[in-house]
Amino acid sequence: MNTDVIVIGGGYAGVMAANRLTRRDDLTVTLINPRPDFVERIRLHQLVGGTHDAVVDYRDVLADGVRLVVDTVTRIDAAGRGLTLESGGTVGYDYLIYAVGSGSADPRVPGAAEFAHPIATLEDARRLRPVVEAASAKAPLTVVGAGPTGIETAAELAEQGHTVTLACGGVLGPYLHPRGRRSVAGRLAALGVTVLDGPGAKVTAVTRDSVTLADGRTLPSEVTVWTAGFGVPDLATRSGLSTDALGRLLTDETLTSVDDARIVAAGDSAAPSDLPLRMSCQAAIPLGARAADTVLSRIAGERPSALNQAFAGQCISLGRGAGIFQFARRYDVAVGFHIGGRPGAKIKEFVCKGIIEHLAGEGRKPGSYRLHKVSGGPRRQQSLQAERGEAPVIAEHVA
Repeated sequence: MNTDVIVIGGGYAGVMAANRLTRRDDLTVTLINPRPDFVERIRLHQLVGGTHDAVVDYRDVLADGVRLVVDTVTRIDAAGRGLTLESGGTVGYDYLIYAVGSGSADPRVPGAAEFAHPIATLEDARRLRPVVEAASAKAPLTVVGAGPTGIETAAELAEQGHTVTLACGGVLGPYLHPRGRRSVAGRLAALGVTVLDGPGAKVTAVTRDSVTLADGRTLPSEVTVWTAGFGVPDLATRSGLSTDALGRLLTDETLTSVDDARIVAAGDSAAPSDLPLRMSCQAAIPLGARAADTVLSRIAGERPSALNQAFAGQCISLGRGAGIFQFARRYDVAVGFHIGGRPGAKIKEFVCKGIIEHLAGEGRKPGSYRLHKVSGGPRRQQSLQAERGEAPVIAEHVA
C-alpha cells in the first residue's frame, strides 16, 4: 500500500525532510512551496548588496523522487487529512510535515510597515535591491536590528560604499561572546558603519527620510532596512492547530503535533515542547531530518526518537573580505573562542556551500545525513524538567 507524505515548505528543513523520506520506495513524497526555486536565505543580504542571487534550482538540491508543486497551502484540514491550495485545488495526505519557515514580525513601530524595508524573504530582498542601488554613496542608510541578519546587511552595504548606521536597539550580536562582539564591532568600524547600541538606540518611529530613537535622537535615513523581530506564517493558527504565542506549531519532543500524530513539524515553524530551538539553518536542517525520521518510524510501527540536537556556534559574514565563526558549547551557548577576519569569511562561505551539499547529498543518497543524531547533551532535558517539573511526553503511535 502506498503512503502519501506531503511537506509544506521548501526551505532548509523542508528539502531535507522531503529528500530523506525517499528512503522508502512505497512513499509518494510531495513538496509544496510557493516559489519554483530554492532560496538560500542565509545569502539574502548578498542579494541586497549585489554579490549573489540567493537562489538555487530545485533540481540541484531535491531528490528525483520528490514531486514539486509550486503553490501555497491556505488551510490544513487535520480531521480530513487534506490541504486547500491557493490555486483552488485540494490534496489529501497520510502524513504531513509542516515546515513553513519564518519571516519578519509586524514591526509595530509607527511608520515601520510603511517606510522600512524588510529583508526576510526573497521577494523582500529583490524589492530592496533596486532601492539600495538608487541611493547615492553619501545617502544615509539605517539597518535596524543587530542580530546576524542586521550585522551582515550593514557590513555588506558598507563594503559596497554606502553610508550605514546600525541601530541595535540593545546589544550588538546578542548571541556572541564578548570577545566575538568586540571583533565584529572592530570590523564594522573599519567598514565605516556607525553602530548605535544600548536601550537608547531602539527605533521608536520611522518616516520616509528618518528614524527616531528611544533616547530622542532623530537620524536622517534615506533607506531604512528592518531586520528586527521574528514571525512565522499563521497557517497552523488559521487551521485550528495548537501553536505557541508566535504561531509556531506545538509539538512533543519527536516533533509530532500535540493535536495530531499524523502531523510533524520542522524548522523555524516548530515549537517542540514549547521550547523552540534558535532560528537558524543550523537548526532547521537537522530538524528536517528528525521530522522525516519520525514519519518513517511511525510508518514502520516503531517508536520515534526524541529531539536532542547539538550546535556548533554562529557564523556571520562581515562583507566579502571578513567574517566570524563564533564557537559554542553543544547546547548553544557561545564560548570565548572565535575565528575572525579573512579566515572567518572563508569558513562562512564554506558553510554556505556545505549546506547546499548536505541537502543535495541527502537527495542523492537518502539516509546519509547523520548530524541530527549528534547529541546535544542533557541540557535540553534539564531545561524541560525545570520548566515543567516532568519529563517530556512522547506522542502515542499511530495504529
